[in-house]
Amino acid sequence: METAEHIETLDREGRLLVAAAEGAGTEARVPTCPKWQVRDLLRHTGTVHRWAGAFVAEGHTSYHPGEGEPDLDGAELLDWFREGHRRLVDTLTAAPADVACWSFLPAPSPLAFWARRQAHETTVHRADAESARDGTADAVGAIAPEFAVDGIDELLLAFHAREKSRVRTDRPRVLRVRATDTGTVWTVRLSSGPPLSERGETADADCEVAGPAARLYLSLWNRQSFPSITGDESPAALWREKSAVTWG
Repeated sequence: METAEHIETLDREGRLLVAAAEGAGTEARVPTCPKWQVRDLLRHTGTVHRWAGAFVAEGHTSYHPGEGEPDLDGAELLDWFREGHRRLVDTLTAAPADVACWSFLPAPSPLAFWARRQAHETTVHRADAESARDGTADAVGAIAPEFAVDGIDELLLAFHAREKSRVRTDRPRVLRVRATDTGTVWTVRLSSGPPLSERGETADADCEVAGPAARLYLSLWNRQSFPSITGDESPAALWREKSAVTWG
């Protein structure tokens, strides 16, 4: 996907997120993140938006900590979220293609990285807000298959390629991920090191998880259950147990 498409998606998803959050109310529980209420979701995502935008707007070339979450709630919190989301979209839209700043995953450019990362950050948390509004993890609006494939690429080929990944096992296993609507397949080799993932059926699989790309995207981010599991279920269970990506 192109950077402009990621920015358009970020714009749309942020507006959907805050609309769902407003509909749920900031005190509502978030089924997809059981430790959170909607206020926690808004504070977290709004803080991430401001943190990300500062790298692009201010040109930080090394890691720069965020400002921390605000002690806001209700209408004030909703307005704070909207302001930060709008600022992030505008910052990315106005930034030159060759802007130099820190980023933490491989990408064609820092701008491409931040646009992609924040589009997926916001989409996953939009799903959280909709689950809070409707009371179930299954109540999530449409996610385009091609965008879901891009997000699975980011998660498997970038996030969990890092040494920080906790998805490790002393007994090597192979997990296959198959998007049934797009035909996209990933092979994930699990071992005592970080997962090694690549596109295609490049090794015999011990376990396969399969389903529409959007459902797999949310499942791999631990927002929904895997739609289908065949073979030895332990690699899928390991993923569910160890793959959470935490802030900070």
